[in-house]
Amino acid sequence: MKVADLYIRVSTDEQADRGYSQRSQEEVLTRYCNLRDIEIRNIIFEDYSAKTFKRPEWQKFVLDLKKKKGQIDYVLFTKWDRFSRNTGDAYQMINVLKNMFVEPQAIEQPLDMSIPESKLMLAVYLAQPEVDNDRRALNTFYGMRRAKKEGRWMGHALIGYENKIDSQGKKSIVPKEPNASIMRWVFEQLATGNYFIDQIWREARLKGLEMGRKNFWRVIRNPVYCGKIIIPQFKDEEAYLVDGQHEALISESLFYEVLDVLDGRKRKTSVKIRSMDELPLRGFLICPKCGLMLSGSASKGKTKYFHYYHCNSKCGARFNAKLVNEKFIEMLNKYSIEPAVCDLYKALIAEAYDFSLGQGRSEVSNYKKQLNGYQDKIARARDLLLAGDLDGTDYKKIKSDSERQITILEGKLVDSSAKKAGIVPLIDKALNNLSKLAQIYQSAGSEAKRHIVSSMFPQKLTFDGEQHRTLVINEAICVFDSVKAVFEPKKDRKTGVKTDLRSKVTWEGFEPSTH
Repeated sequence: MKVADLYIRVSTDEQADRGYSQRSQEEVLTRYCNLRDIEIRNIIFEDYSAKTFKRPEWQKFVLDLKKKKGQIDYVLFTKWDRFSRNTGDAYQMINVLKNMFVEPQAIEQPLDMSIPESKLMLAVYLAQPEVDNDRRALNTFYGMRRAKKEGRWMGHALIGYENKIDSQGKKSIVPKEPNASIMRWVFEQLATGNYFIDQIWREARLKGLEMGRKNFWRVIRNPVYCGKIIIPQFKDEEAYLVDGQHEALISESLFYEVLDVLDGRKRKTSVKIRSMDELPLRGFLICPKCGLMLSGSASKGKTKYFHYYHCNSKCGARFNAKLVNEKFIEMLNKYSIEPAVCDLYKALIAEAYDFSLGQGRSEVSNYKKQLNGYQDKIARARDLLLAGDLDGTDYKKIKSDSERQITILEGKLVDSSAKKAGIVPLIDKALNNLSKLAQIYQSAGSEAKRHIVSSMFPQKLTFDGEQHRTLVINEAICVFDSVKAVFEPKKDRKTGVKTDLRSKVTWEGFEPSTH
């Protein structure tokens, strides 16, 4: 009596197809063996694609055959597409089974392998499923490419988005909070060029972004975040971008600024330093003795740590971090404005802004002039190409670079138009912050504190043990301090007369600037 193992396979997309269910295949194969007096040793059930033989149950079956040769005579299945949908792999596996004296056979497409002409039919039976697979794959590919050209994102949504299906069954991606806001913050920080990418990735993880480092480096280059879908290169069609149907998280100009940073075209020679919460001024203080940069560290006491700003040179300068930080807060209080005069500041700033809009027209005109220049550059390159004076590869590079710059300039034009609106809420927010500058600094995190310090003091600070000094202060702070002297005059201690001489001399605790 012959012995056989029954191989029953379905893939996920075939579960609902008539005649492909595991129960149906089992019934047909069992009846076949009973009619021909073939003993059934094992029934192997597989739920896997037949594109390759890397299927869990099939690999176990082959391994069992190698351990126990001569146990069976046949491996039976209903059709050859149950066996394989890859012609090359199928022939190779048939030889493997033949070497173990096992004959594969499809009961609905039977072949007598001892007859040479049967190999022709075997080729047809094996090639047909592979052709069907390739056709379905090609149709799927063209369908997905067409959907991408229409601006639809295909596949699982990137971090910051989520997949949605509307009432009509149309699939799309929409922003998902809080990841969407975190990704906006990521791109804004990357565009500055002030930080290493890994620093921003770690900060984003602390904010709640669940993403590995490798995936983070990959997604920040995806134009999906600025509302674009990339169409990959295919045959003679070059890769290009189309407008997506989804909502953009960032502007195009911001996205291209980030690409400039990532590609090294906008990378600063130095980056900002991350520091402990107890040492927010680390990297901003100069040693008053030797002029080198002060570092900072914690010294362990009996019950707790004590933090110090110190110099690493032989001068031995060392200051208690608590004292230095308190003196800095006292200095910030000097630059806080009185809430009562915020309306006067607001009127002056609004008037100055309206005047600057007239000057800003020249900036817009400059952007338009540059746009026309790049468009003319493309036109000239096209004329040279048609005349045969320019190689096709060089033309493509010139066109690609020019279109990139055109996109950036168009984004800047849009941003310039957007800046003209909504200035009043920005003024209100800025004045509110300046009215409680010290409180905001104290309640801010380490990175926000460093941002406040760097924005107020372009050059480093020097702490002499009693007060902070610097040669240069932010121009906006200078203007506010001058106006403050007019709005909030002080009485002269000797004469009792009010004076505004404070606007004509250096600030208390600061050295005069040198020419």
